[in-house]
Amino acid sequence: MAAYREILLAVDFQPDCERVAERAVDVAERYGASLTLLHVVENLPVEPGNELMIPPATTVESELLENAERRLAELGRRLGIPAERQHVTVGQTKYQVVTFAEENGVDLIVVGSHGRHGLALLLGSTANALLHGAKCDVLAVRL
Repeated sequence: MAAYREILLAVDFQPDCERVAERAVDVAERYGASLTLLHVVENLPVEPGNELMIPPATTVESELLENAERRLAELGRRLGIPAERQHVTVGQTKYQVVTFAEENGVDLIVVGSHGRHGLALLLGSTANALLHGAKCDVLAVRL
């Protein structure tokens, strides 16, 4: 088995994301790999008529992006990850993480998993979608 060179940590800012981050840092250090952080701001909800269900999109989206960039920079600082390896994007999390991984030669995605069952599993989880959609290895850290 080849060593991991490029590791992507999909960050969701949930209270236990620090545990997932610690695991990603540990794996990166063990393999001497580069670690990149990615947070995806989900698309804003719209009604069928393509109208927002919340205040104007530009205001809300820019606030969400600024907040995400600030929080990711704080996490990056704590983990020692340089700014050029911290990314925030907008879209559907599952798609954006897989696309980023493919475009950037990632060979391991690290993501938190809450181990949902029943209806929550049927509705889909990000970790499950990544496990089945990514072309590289996925480490789902049980939370």
